[in-house]
Amino acid sequence: MKLSDSVAIITGGASGIGAACAEYLLDKGAKAVILLDINAESGAAFAGKLGAKSLFIQTDITDLASVEAAVTLAEETFGPITVVINAAGVTLPAKLIGRKGPIPMEKFDAAIKINLYGTLHVIRSVVPSLLKAEPNEDGERGIIINVASGAAFEGQIGQIGYAAAKSAVVGMTMPLFRELAPDGIRVVTVAPGAFDTPIYGTMAPEVKAGIEETFLFPRRMGKPIEFAYFVEEIIRNPIHNGRTYRFDAGNILMP
Repeated sequence: MKLSDSVAIITGGASGIGAACAEYLLDKGAKAVILLDINAESGAAFAGKLGAKSLFIQTDITDLASVEAAVTLAEETFGPITVVINAAGVTLPAKLIGRKGPIPMEKFDAAIKINLYGTLHVIRSVVPSLLKAEPNEDGERGIIINVASGAAFEGQIGQIGYAAAKSAVVGMTMPLFRELAPDGIRVVTVAPGAFDTPIYGTMAPEVKAGIEETFLFPRRMGKPIEFAYFVEEIIRNPIHNGRTYRFDAGNILMP
């Protein structure tokens, strides 16, 4: 798919890898980016920075009605969506048995609702718009890029809900690909490792440095723009389809 044909809807679009993808896609000639994020202040400010080819819509991805309304507004503003990047996510760490007892189920529920239900809410709501897009010479109408995590494969202690949700996102990839392929819609999942995003922003510097010391090369966390480079490659190259790609420089976080 040509980037010049892209109208991209990006969840978690006001910060981290979502914001990096939005800015980079516009720099590369995308028609428009629509930022869905719960944070109204940062979302509006970032959209103002990006300019007229962007639109911020405050959206709670755990609320299906909120997502449906956002997709409707996005399509009314810029026409059919052709690229979906599901980058919103939270870790919400909690051990099975913590200092205060067993894991609070409301915390587990929140991790599942945001990371898994939120992803499916967006896919469910936006596919009808993708189907309206004009197919290119290959018959392609659009692409869905879901963001999982290395935690889907090697979750750390305290990541029960997060790892379960991200594993489920990986598990959805193949059935979604198979269902949507006849309509010219690709589905790809990226499972990033440690990227320098707000998820790590509250971490003590010495803890962050300790994590990076275990890495082989490069000996640092990934940069959000490096994730955006990979997203560009996926959008451009139609052979990326139906797969989950680990994107972590070969690093596996310690337990």
